[in-house]
Amino acid sequence: MASYHLSVKTIKRSAGRSATAAAAYRAGCEIACEREGRVHDYSRKAGVEEAFILAPDDAPDWTRDRQALWNAAEARETRSNSVTAREWELALPAELDAAGRRLLVAGFATELVSRYGVAADVAIHAPHRDGDQRNHHAHVLTTTRVLTAEGLTDKTRVLDAKATGGPEIEVMRARWAELQNAALERQGHEIRVDHRSLAVQREAALAQGDELKAEELDRVPEPKLGPAASAIERREARAAELEGREYAPVTERGAGVQTARQERALMAELRARVELARETYAHAREEGADRVTAGLAALRAAAQKHAIDREHGEEVSSEHASALETGSIRERLAHILDRGSERREAEVAQETGPGPEPDDIRAQLGRILGREVEQAEPEADASAPAPEARSIRDRLQAVLAQTKQVTRDEHEQEKEEREPKRDRVRERRKDRDRGDDYEL
Repeated sequence: MASYHLSVKTIKRSAGRSATAAAAYRAGCEIACEREGRVHDYSRKAGVEEAFILAPDDAPDWTRDRQALWNAAEARETRSNSVTAREWELALPAELDAAGRRLLVAGFATELVSRYGVAADVAIHAPHRDGDQRNHHAHVLTTTRVLTAEGLTDKTRVLDAKATGGPEIEVMRARWAELQNAALERQGHEIRVDHRSLAVQREAALAQGDELKAEELDRVPEPKLGPAASAIERREARAAELEGREYAPVTERGAGVQTARQERALMAELRARVELARETYAHAREEGADRVTAGLAALRAAAQKHAIDREHGEEVSSEHASALETGSIRERLAHILDRGSERREAEVAQETGPGPEPDDIRAQLGRILGREVEQAEPEADASAPAPEARSIRDRLQAVLAQTKQVTRDEHEQEKEEREPKRDRVRERRKDRDRGDDYEL
């Protein structure tokens, strides 16, 4: 799943930093800093896939030279607390190929140059060997002054002022999401990114009446693994593959990431089946089928999709298979479809006259579905609320709570087995900190 990330940072002298050192490190090259009288040499740095400079059309030729550009940026500032460069840190979709990622970053950097009149020094980095191998990213260093034919001139105040800086960056965050989605669409990927927070996206989904989408967004952000935990999990995944067993996380962060991804996949699967069921229901009604027949056709379509997904190896996971069985899904689909079809029923009633009473239809559909549900699920408590009276949120939370409990029990057992291994890892890290050679 593609993830969104854009952060804007400043290179400040008050923090002991310089634009020349930042540019040399990100581009993986050597730059002699005239102000500091020292050489920043990162020519042996690995992982830099490509680095290039973009500047306004009327900018002098020397601005395309990295050393000349950033020495000029340093020389233009005279204060001890000056900001000499601005960094735009971007996460690139792993779903794109190298050419697509390069085109995407270049397009965004070109817009920065055009919008603010600055020079942009772009460095595209590959994932770190000890980190998440999907972590393709880019660093775009921009000057803090407008670049013209005369050189570096006025400060980019629109980004510096408190009143305008925040809104301006938010505009560029939205633009970065648009560019990513366009790039993903060009290469035939269905996934999309959104620059808004999960809370804002959820509110928008509720405003549009999409309760299932809102529930999908009502989640805790996925925890970050970090280089150390990522390396441990990657080694364990390779070992599991070689030994022919199922991979299980060995760190707490790894377990948290796996749980978050499984829950997200479960919600995505449920959402896909509900949308297919809605489309099938609407089509059946347009063809003249009554509500019961259309409802059953919708449920069959959703069940068939699940069977096809499992046949092609696209099921969520063995741990969540029970939550996706046809019987348990049917109740949720029946409730969602019934609510989603109210507007359509009103239109049909105007054209053909009043149909069967809604309570009678629900009772008929419930009896038909009940006979099938009873075979796979225990009989419900008579005092419990009927499926129609329960919210989508309650039902989904019940499924996820059961899944989480199973996962917690397994994690507790694994935790006890991992303690000796963790002690060894801690000792090796201490050796590393002391400078001793070690090998995990």
